[in-house]
Amino acid sequence: MLTAILAIILAAAVAPTLNRLLPALSHWVLALVPLSAALWFALQVPGVVAGVPVLETASWAPSLGVALSFRLDGLSLLFALLICGIGAFVVIYSGGYLRGHPREGRFHLFILSFMAAMLGLVTADDLISLFVFWELTSITSFMLIGFNHEDARSRRSAIQALLVTGGGGMALLAGLVLMGMASGHWTLSAIAASGADLRAHVLYPAMLVLLLLAAFTKSAQVPFHFWLPNAMDAPTPVSAYLHSATMVKAGVYLLARLNPTLGGTEPWFWALTLAGGVTALWGSAMALRSTDLKKILAYTTLMALGVLVLLIGIGSDGALVAFAGFLLAHSLYKGALFMAAGSVDHGSGTRELGELGGLWSKMPATGLFIAIAALSMAGLPPLLGFVAKELIYEDVFRNGHMVALAVLLLANAAMVATAATLFLKPFLGAPTKAAGHAHESGPALLAGPAVLAGLSLLFGLWIALPQGLLGATADAVRGGAPQSLNLHLWHGLTPALGLSGLTLALGMALYFGLSPVKNSLAAIQRLTRIDHDRAWDCLLSLLQGTANRITSALQDGVLQRYLAWIFAGILLLLGATLVMRGGFTWPGIRLDGDDGLGIVLALLMLGGTAGAIRARSRMEAVLSLAITGMSVALFFLLSGAPDVGITQLMVETLSTIILVLVMAKLPMLPPGPDRSRPAKLFHSVLALGIGGVVTVILLAVLDQPLAMDLSRFFGDTSLVEAYGRNVVNVILVDFRGFDTLGEITVVACAGLGVFALLRARMGKGGQP
Repeated sequence: MLTAILAIILAAAVAPTLNRLLPALSHWVLALVPLSAALWFALQVPGVVAGVPVLETASWAPSLGVALSFRLDGLSLLFALLICGIGAFVVIYSGGYLRGHPREGRFHLFILSFMAAMLGLVTADDLISLFVFWELTSITSFMLIGFNHEDARSRRSAIQALLVTGGGGMALLAGLVLMGMASGHWTLSAIAASGADLRAHVLYPAMLVLLLLAAFTKSAQVPFHFWLPNAMDAPTPVSAYLHSATMVKAGVYLLARLNPTLGGTEPWFWALTLAGGVTALWGSAMALRSTDLKKILAYTTLMALGVLVLLIGIGSDGALVAFAGFLLAHSLYKGALFMAAGSVDHGSGTRELGELGGLWSKMPATGLFIAIAALSMAGLPPLLGFVAKELIYEDVFRNGHMVALAVLLLANAAMVATAATLFLKPFLGAPTKAAGHAHESGPALLAGPAVLAGLSLLFGLWIALPQGLLGATADAVRGGAPQSLNLHLWHGLTPALGLSGLTLALGMALYFGLSPVKNSLAAIQRLTRIDHDRAWDCLLSLLQGTANRITSALQDGVLQRYLAWIFAGILLLLGATLVMRGGFTWPGIRLDGDDGLGIVLALLMLGGTAGAIRARSRMEAVLSLAITGMSVALFFLLSGAPDVGITQLMVETLSTIILVLVMAKLPMLPPGPDRSRPAKLFHSVLALGIGGVVTVILLAVLDQPLAMDLSRFFGDTSLVEAYGRNVVNVILVDFRGFDTLGEITVVACAGLGVFALLRARMGKGGQP
């Protein structure tokens, strides 16, 4: 698995160069990599179906207990086959779609990088790896959605998708950390074994909310659905890949993966069934309203995602088998439809339904593939979509989920009407102006739709072929022992078949009465004033305005206020630490006759500090601080740290000389607002608080047993291994050599900045 991921990453790295060297063949060559990965995954099907998952582990950060752990069970294998298989044809398709585009090589870099991230996500077993790959899918999808970055709409859609899914990523991180802390395990396989304990844990509600938030944002569940239709501004290969089998199903994958751990509770059931049902209805209704081919397909994707989430929420054995079947069916027909819609756009120059008609004579192959895929989407035999729909109806009806059944019936009827809309008018309707110059697409554009539509037909006719994998997928989502599965295209005269007939009748009624339906939906939207896109813009404006006000209040250019806020935060954190610790034991401290010089130095420090506070000029403040610094240096010498003391003396001497030379040339600053009495009082309280808390913490540290392991290590090895007698110097230049180099680099950068400021000359108008 790791080899497949690394191979795809390598292909992504060489894609731009390969495109320059072989512009006409690069997409075919690059597609061999995911195709080979898909073949390897296909070879694992017999073992996984037999109940033997494939495990791989590679060391990553052993000191932190983090490893690149991968586990291939039925759920991961189904997703991996879809990611690599459909991904290979999307790469081929993109070569024909973007032929001659100056950034075709960069597009292949992005799409293959996304593929590797998605493959890592669905095979990761370690929680940290899962989160890293999750975030990589968000970043790479941002690059893909915003590929046409010259277009303002593409940029906006990409940023919107990144912010929504990125926010979900933060929720995912928090949820995974809570889950790891509560279970004591950091791999999904180990956590699944302790699902009962997690469901009874006090942190279960917090975990559930955070992880559902992550999944719902990624899989565009209401109310986070608005980014998905907007992402259709991306090139068609992106839509065909991200929005059929990969990114939008990442949240569905997460829910399915966590079902054995967090599922089976009332909150889980209601959250998933409500979100899934509302999303399915909303997506199907918006699909009926839309006239752009890609928008229609985007909204039908929302409907499918809602159904998948609803089935996970129901969680029965039959529902999970239906989940696996519908997941496969949707990925196949939706990938074919997206790519075929892109071919229509490529061949006719438009995606608007009102401008399409009579394309069958000009684009028969594209029309055939759209017809097959649309029949599968409508759930008609002998396509795989029919089998999946029968499985859904059978389980929901048998278990008495009548509300869910009504939702599914309406949503599927809308899919029938949408499927008819996608094929009948564009291909069999009256010829339009666009049909006059339409032309059939080439092999690169037709390969993907042909294979995916063909598989929809093959798996429907020969359902025994994917049956084992679908059963293994359902077993992985269920989390129990493997169960036998016996699927058929024809189950006889059953209630599910009657519901399918009712769905078809309702769907055709919707199709022939589409105009009134569209008008009714538009009126409902106007009455309810639902505009999630505008609400998103208002939210961003509110967020930006709030951030600007906070920034104006906290960052007004006055250094004293900056320091005050910093010290206030430190005081709160340190004070909270003391409170949470429950106090400390006051160490035994006594003074004897040898402490007289130390007392004198302490008084000098206090006197210098008081002088700096009461100083009326910069020069007085500098000299007072010098007294404090010199006293600290002498205290180090007195305490047996000559190196530190000498260094402190040198630093204090140089700092005092430089500050005196600089301060002498600066004018007196007029008293500002922070010199008022309330400000002085606040600063005094803050300074005393910081000093007091730090003193208390130091005393608490003195009460702790002193760990001498590092001291002994440095003392024993400084001369033997580093050949130095001065332990402090050896630590700085050998054991911590890179730290010292970093500190020197920081000082050098600061010096360069100061040098640039000193060299600057003011020009006209006060500009440097």
